[in-house]
Amino acid sequence: MGHRLSRIVTRTGDSGTTGLGDGSRVDKDSLRISAIGAVDELNSSVGALLAETLPDAIGALLVDIQHDLFDLGGELSIPGHVAVTADHVARLERAVEAINSGLAPLKEFILPGGTRAAALAHVARTVCRRAERAVIALAREEAVPQDGRVYLNRLSDLLFVLARKLNQAAGVPDVLWQKGRARGPAAR
Repeated sequence: MGHRLSRIVTRTGDSGTTGLGDGSRVDKDSLRISAIGAVDELNSSVGALLAETLPDAIGALLVDIQHDLFDLGGELSIPGHVAVTADHVARLERAVEAINSGLAPLKEFILPGGTRAAALAHVARTVCRRAERAVIALAREEAVPQDGRVYLNRLSDLLFVLARKLNQAAGVPDVLWQKGRARGPAAR
């Protein structure tokens, strides 16, 4: 890679366009750039979760996911390029199954919360859903490989079970939604 990023201020985007990996330029508010930005935001959200003290296996899994997300961003930045495959999706599916098998079955909806790490996993999950919507919007207008879209769908599932696992590991129960719960000052 050499000194590829040695010059940060280029002024090439001052007119409202940005360069794609294939050398073409697009508007910064295009669907493609929105999708790339949403995936980048998701990667940053996973990075914030990684700043927490996590079990080693979860930390290693999240680092792999960050690399996958960087690859997905690269895929989106080069129309026609494929970087995320069915193998990436299968790895996430195996992780979801393995983590979920150690959790109690859900009988109620849960609210984002519990430990700080679990709450950050929930934030990453919601950012993942937004990234998925951005990639789907792009796919309606331009060709986008299917596996990247499926990957984001599975990743949101994984982040949900990770939040539950992080609460379990800390001995903190999931925050259950309570239908009909009284709210406000009169309830206290």
